[in-house]
Amino acid sequence: MKKTKKKVKVVKVKNFDSMTVSQVMEKEVQFVRMKTKGDVIASLMIEGFGAVPVVENGRKLAGIVSEHDLLAAVDDGHKLSAVSAKDVMTSNPYSVLAETTLGTLVHVLRASDLVRVPVVNKKDRLIGIIARRDILRTYLATGGKREQ
Repeated sequence: MKKTKKKVKVVKVKNFDSMTVSQVMEKEVQFVRMKTKGDVIASLMIEGFGAVPVVENGRKLAGIVSEHDLLAAVDDGHKLSAVSAKDVMTSNPYSVLAETTLGTLVHVLRASDLVRVPVVNKKDRLIGIIARRDILRTYLATGGKREQ
């Protein structure tokens, strides 16, 4: 488990839509392993992370645990100290490649309920994470310049 402080990035470019996820994503990703207990994951979320990627075998993305997943476990009568990430995670979560453009990602996020999306390389290894707020921050930093 890795714990880091969030760094605020401000990126200025000509065009928001053609920027890539790699230019905006948080590279210092907080993640957990399959055996990490639910109460530990909940503690991470209290510090400001609404979803935490789950990795195995050298950072290969295996799943993601959201606040919703933990609340479902509690509602089903489970103690968070008795369940692991593997028990409550969403397997094979939606992820994006670093080369994905922000314009494309905006469409995906609008069509889904996703708030944070893991960023993977071509070998499905976790290399970052991007949240709606990162995209909005970048949009404002670019002055809202979009492709027509």
